[in-house]
Amino acid sequence: MSKVANNQAMEARDRKIKVGISIGDPNGVGIEIILKIFQDKRMFDFFTPIVFASTKLLSGQQKYFNLQSALSPYDLNKKPSNNQINVVEVLKQPFQTTFGEATKEGGAVAIASLKAATKALKEGTIDVLVTAPINKHNIQSETFDFPGHTDFLAKELGGDSLMFMVSDTLKVGLLTDHIPVSKVAAAIQPELIKTKVAKMKISLIEDFGLVKPKIAILGINPHTGDNGVIGKEDDSILRPTIKEIYDQGTLLFGPYAADSFFGTDLPNQFDAVLATYHDQGLIPFKTLTFGNGVNFTAGLSKVRTSPDHGTAYDLAGKGEAKTASFEEALFYARQIFFNRSAHQEYTPTPKQ
Repeated sequence: MSKVANNQAMEARDRKIKVGISIGDPNGVGIEIILKIFQDKRMFDFFTPIVFASTKLLSGQQKYFNLQSALSPYDLNKKPSNNQINVVEVLKQPFQTTFGEATKEGGAVAIASLKAATKALKEGTIDVLVTAPINKHNIQSETFDFPGHTDFLAKELGGDSLMFMVSDTLKVGLLTDHIPVSKVAAAIQPELIKTKVAKMKISLIEDFGLVKPKIAILGINPHTGDNGVIGKEDDSILRPTIKEIYDQGTLLFGPYAADSFFGTDLPNQFDAVLATYHDQGLIPFKTLTFGNGVNFTAGLSKVRTSPDHGTAYDLAGKGEAKTASFEEALFYARQIFFNRSAHQEYTPTPKQ
């Protein structure tokens, strides 16, 4: 088990949580990974897994991969089985798996699973949600036009979300996430910076148990603009906003040049790093932590995590998919759920 799992093993064994799992693209590696993980019976000491799919789909892949996970059809209005994968039937039509192929039918299955799991999360039927990878292209339809999980969950659960990549050694959040690079500079305005920094600070305190977190922010332009030679946004927008936020009591430092930041000891001097756009943050994060990192959607009223990899069509159907990142996603969801509950319990309610 992972380092996070070993730490949590010290807790009482009866503190299980109901983890809802959406299966992602059924032609990818998501189902294989879920089934592999819950072959380990120790996982049931920590989780009651509730998977939103169909028993036929899961049992078909279970047979294909020669796995022994115990499956049990489940009605959300009843008590779930303790030592089995509880399967909520959400598919109205039979699905024929074609490993490694991005199909319209596969996208429809992924969204049916996600929508049902999100509804259960909103209603409190499950404690946390862990999502298997989707294909951002084949999920698009007249009823689903979001670029990914993060934006959909932000709308469904309310609030301004923060895409927050976390591991034992590094935490990287994104100022902008799924937008074209051509629109990044225009999107970065003082209000957005203040909102995302506040979300990161609150998450580090409530979700990760830090008291006064220290945050670094990366520059927008190469070399943070070189005093305006390579762009003016760092000087005109980032630096004044950083100073304003710092003067109000948040330990925010920067902007730092992104090209050298992760190659030094600087990341170890901060509790988290805020990158200004998607690849600026995710390339170094995945390079340094791949297989052990977790995508956490901070800033929402409920806890959602996912592994740091995609559908992995190239591995689908081969039985070679690794489970480490999905395991980390499960245990981080559990850890954040308990940290957040403890913070709410022990933080005094302000007097009216």
